[in-house]
Amino acid sequence: MKFTDDINFFLNIKYSQYCRPEFIQHDPISVPKNFDCKEDIEISAFITALISWGRRPSIIAKSNQLMQLMDNQPFQYITQANPNELKQLEAFVYRTFNSSDLLFFIHALRGVYLEQGGLEFVAQQAWNTFGEMKMVVIEMRETLLSYPHLARSEKHLANPGAGSAAKRINMFLRWMVRPNTEGVDFGIWKNIPTSELLCPLDVHTARVARRLGLLERTQNDLKAVVELTNNLKSFDAEDPIKYDFALFGLGVYEKF
Repeated sequence: MKFTDDINFFLNIKYSQYCRPEFIQHDPISVPKNFDCKEDIEISAFITALISWGRRPSIIAKSNQLMQLMDNQPFQYITQANPNELKQLEAFVYRTFNSSDLLFFIHALRGVYLEQGGLEFVAQQAWNTFGEMKMVVIEMRETLLSYPHLARSEKHLANPGAGSAAKRINMFLRWMVRPNTEGVDFGIWKNIPTSELLCPLDVHTARVARRLGLLERTQNDLKAVVELTNNLKSFDAEDPIKYDFALFGLGVYEKF
């Protein structure tokens, strides 16, 4: 599908408007922005992404609360906390994400970092093997779920293998992979190409994308993610997901 130069120009203007450091303050990415250590950034970002649904102020508040419960040292806490220290997490709840889910992810992340080289290593191995971002998400999911867990916790890891848009994990991957050129994303995972990221599709980006003619599919699922991402590549093949800022900003701030 060929899109007009007007849409391209419009999206670039909105990208420049929203992809700037001022964006961080009111976005969940503000939580991992509190850290400098690579592993602290990864873990705080992943946990924040896990609970990133609902109102953004609530997401940020609960994620910051979690970091405080981890003494603002998430990597050290994940890998070293003893059973007594883990008990302080038992009262945590955010919507349908409760303490049993949280404790599972703590133990799974401990295993990933102490036994499997960390989240980046798992993602990189999947990329090297399959060369497809859908498979990166699937492999990360399966690696985490290889640790003992309740069935209820599986719902917090979306499965693109079953057609899910996997918005939250795709957002996390954008944070990790996109360069820090504008001072927003981190760009600390250097060996997965930005050009292959998938757009984090939510109700806001989907609504705006349909209004602009960038998305025809009516369901917000993996097929819609692929359709939208491919269409955004017609504007910037090397960094199509930068337009996530434009679509999200138009939807949330301008009710476009």
